Amino acid sequence: MAEMGSKGVTAGKIASNVQKKLTRAQEKVLQKLGKADETKDEQFEQCVQNFNKQLTEGTRLQKDLRTYLASVKAMHEASKKLNECLQEVYEPDWPGRDEANKIAENNDLLWMDYHQKLVDQALLTMDTYLGQFPDIKSRIAKRGRKLVDYDSARHHYESLQTAKKKDEAKIAKAEEELIKAQKVFEEMNVDLQEELPSLWNSRVGFYVNTFQSIAGLEENFHKEMSKLNQNLNDVLVSLEKQHGSNTFTVKAQPSDNAPAKGNKSPSPPDGSPAATPEIRVNHEPEPAGGATPGATLPKSPSQLRKGPPVPPPPKHTPSKEVKQEQILSLFEDTFVPEISVTTPSQPAEASEVAG
Repeated sequence: MAEMGSKGVTAGKIASNVQKKLTRAQEKVLQKLGKADETKDEQFEQCVQNFNKQLTEGTRLQKDLRTYLASVKAMHEASKKLNECLQEVYEPDWPGRDEANKIAENNDLLWMDYHQKLVDQALLTMDTYLGQFPDIKSRIAKRGRKLVDYDSARHHYESLQTAKKKDEAKIAKAEEELIKAQKVFEEMNVDLQEELPSLWNSRVGFYVNTFQSIAGLEENFHKEMSKLNQNLNDVLVSLEKQHGSNTFTVKAQPSDNAPAKGNKSPSPPDGSPAATPEIRVNHEPEPAGGATPGATLPKSPSQLRKGPPVPPPPKHTPSKEVKQEQILSLFEDTFVPEISVTTPSQPAEASEVAG
């Protein structure tokens, strides 16, 4: 019997809810078609717009704060791995090993403390702040439905009063439903009219407290981290002093595009032609000053005998202006100077010279 009773109540409640939905849908259609007036509250609508904006901003701030915390955790892991690498390469016999290990431990604890305080003082506060929005959003939607019920009851009551054939019983019932719908709507409306402006004004203080907490925690974290880094630097400087002779110096490598200094030939200043190098004929006699004094060698018999007549030395011709291209060709391996030499095979010319 109890089960049948509960099923009957449930079925009746479902039927009542379905009827309400149909009535509301019919009322909205009439309002859109202009056949029924709609109760407007511009002040409340402005409060709803502010509420939606505040919810959007808070949701974005919560998302960005979670991203910031994820980055802090990633930096913590990266710093921890870097310190582990330092502990591995720090050999046991090096001075300051214990101090370096202690600094690495304090570094890890500092990162953990910073992350946890951000969660407690920023993220959890943010979650609490946004936790009140779903309930208020649900009440705003419910107020909208109750407003439609109130308009529908009002229109029904007015239609009965303006009917040609009045039914006092129906009018009384419609009036009773109108008063009930108006009471429910006004109770919800009054509460929201007080809460929404208060919630909108609270955003300033919340933003200030949140960002002040983040800034203070970050400032303190960097101060403590700076001290640890300074201590680690002191340990490494001490290690470098004791192993100064083994310091590895990185030298800069020359660029491939730099020209070789030895291959660059200097150009003559002011565009003047370079001096022609002096060419000594291989068969011209050496000057007498080149012989070493006091070291006269005896002449061999072959040198005492008279030989064929020796031709006179070649005539020196005045030097011509040599072009820059010819100067450069003098330094080539295939260069052969053009020298006019009179050979013994020309007796006629030799006799003329002798005469």
